Amino acid sequence: MRVDFHTHIIPENFTELTKHLMGDKWPALERTCACGANIMVGGKVFREVTDQVWSPEKRMSDMVREDVDIQVLSPIPVTFSYWAPAEEAAILARIQNDFIAETVNQNPAKFIGLGTVPLQDVQTAIREMDRCIHELGLRGIEIGTNVNGNNLDDPSLIEFFEMAEKWEVPLFIHPWETLGKERMPRHNLMYTVGMPSETALAGASLILGGVMEKFPNLKICFAHGGGSLPYLLPRLDKGWEVWPHLRLLEKPPSYYAKKFYYDSLVNDPINLNYLLQNFGHEQIIMGSDYPFLLREIRPGKVIDETLDLTAEQTEAMLGKNALRFLNVPAKVGS
Repeated sequence: MRVDFHTHIIPENFTELTKHLMGDKWPALERTCACGANIMVGGKVFREVTDQVWSPEKRMSDMVREDVDIQVLSPIPVTFSYWAPAEEAAILARIQNDFIAETVNQNPAKFIGLGTVPLQDVQTAIREMDRCIHELGLRGIEIGTNVNGNNLDDPSLIEFFEMAEKWEVPLFIHPWETLGKERMPRHNLMYTVGMPSETALAGASLILGGVMEKFPNLKICFAHGGGSLPYLLPRLDKGWEVWPHLRLLEKPPSYYAKKFYYDSLVNDPINLNYLLQNFGHEQIIMGSDYPFLLREIRPGKVIDETLDLTAEQTEAMLGKNALRFLNVPAKVGS
């Protein structure tokens, strides 16, 4: 079974649903043709997309062609809108969560849903997480790598992680509003360099800030193979060793990094082997970033091309790990 853990979706009528939100900073979906649109932010094109990003029928057609059994649906990170007033961001979150839940309910054998929450106000975020998991039946929450420049170990977020652990809610952490963005206006460096660096900062913050030590049963998966975090762990361990006065942890950072899950979107079997050697196949989840340009085609290609994997390892990474991470019984998708 192939479960594509990392895919993004947005309602086709997104702009109509959000027209009452005032100001041009809100993301909008501007149709360009029957099968295409631009995501607009601040009156400028943020990203060109096709009907793959809103059409369940198109997705299911692609899934048949690319041999994917289940897609895990999550919002597009630009819609997190942590910058906005919490009550307005909560409206946007509810619109997307309702749409994802409806899409899953209409095609339960093909889709699993993740929700979004307005993390700029933790109490509002917890209420929406509660609704997502206990009313809508979504299987986890997607969050960004920072909240208005505050790293994920910010004290204001502790109660959110506490409730996620208590309710056994898996969290998918995806880069957004990347560090150094002002230095990356050309070459699309924000996507190729900024996002991996931003993800590393988020992971290091959760570790060094003591969040993973405080909440050892918290389930977290990082997009894009954890970005540059896996390759920085030896340096983080060295810092922990030589600066004992800064330590908040009983064990070195690499110990806590082994508790994370990582999607397989690392583009090269050499990189996947590095993840395997450091974290084990049990912590790697197949994800393609469908339907965007940087996605992996066919989903799971890097796993297929990695030599010397056992059948057990391959099956786990292609699908079983995703279902286990999301607390979904394997028989649901079989």
